[in-house]
Amino acid sequence: MIGILDTGPLWTLTLRRPEKANSLTRTMLESLARTVQRASREGARALILTGEGKVFSAGADLDEARAGLATATIWEELSGAIAAFPGLTIAALNGTLAGGAMGMALACDIRLAVPSAKFFYPVMKLGFLPQPSDPSRLARLIGPARAKMILMGGARIEADEALTWGLIDRITPPEALIETAYSLAADALAATPAHAAAIKRLIP
Repeated sequence: MIGILDTGPLWTLTLRRPEKANSLTRTMLESLARTVQRASREGARALILTGEGKVFSAGADLDEARAGLATATIWEELSGAIAAFPGLTIAALNGTLAGGAMGMALACDIRLAVPSAKFFYPVMKLGFLPQPSDPSRLARLIGPARAKMILMGGARIEADEALTWGLIDRITPPEALIETAYSLAADALAATPAHAAAIKRLIP
């Protein structure tokens, strides 16, 4: 359910459960976390996260969420692994980003999205807390009031508004999404791992 394309310095991870809107199971989350950690150890300089189909991810698989996945620590482990990745991380959002899946995108350095993408994180409505690091990452990108609109007000944000707010960095046609991600990763891929990591450390 996770596609892994390892070309050495560039790793592309693809959520492959389109028939379930790429909703995330514990197995998928564990696989993602392990793979990101392995890419870091093996000196990858760029990492792209994307999805198959028209939705990036609807968040947690509902059956597993009810069984405890919604509050599991694996979400934080995954977003922490992405944040700690020493090279450039790009979320190439092929569609809507919802719920706990927001964490992995917030942990990335750059977020691209197709025009049809929508963004929401309905933890207030569902009675859960967000992942511990998500509110601060979200507030750094869009400000505390807008973070509260999403996390407490249940706001559903369209791509144009998400771009204006700073939640995403560029809107890209679906057919150019991965090509744009590759283009943005080109300089990091041409650098040494140490050089890429040094520049990333300079940016708070």
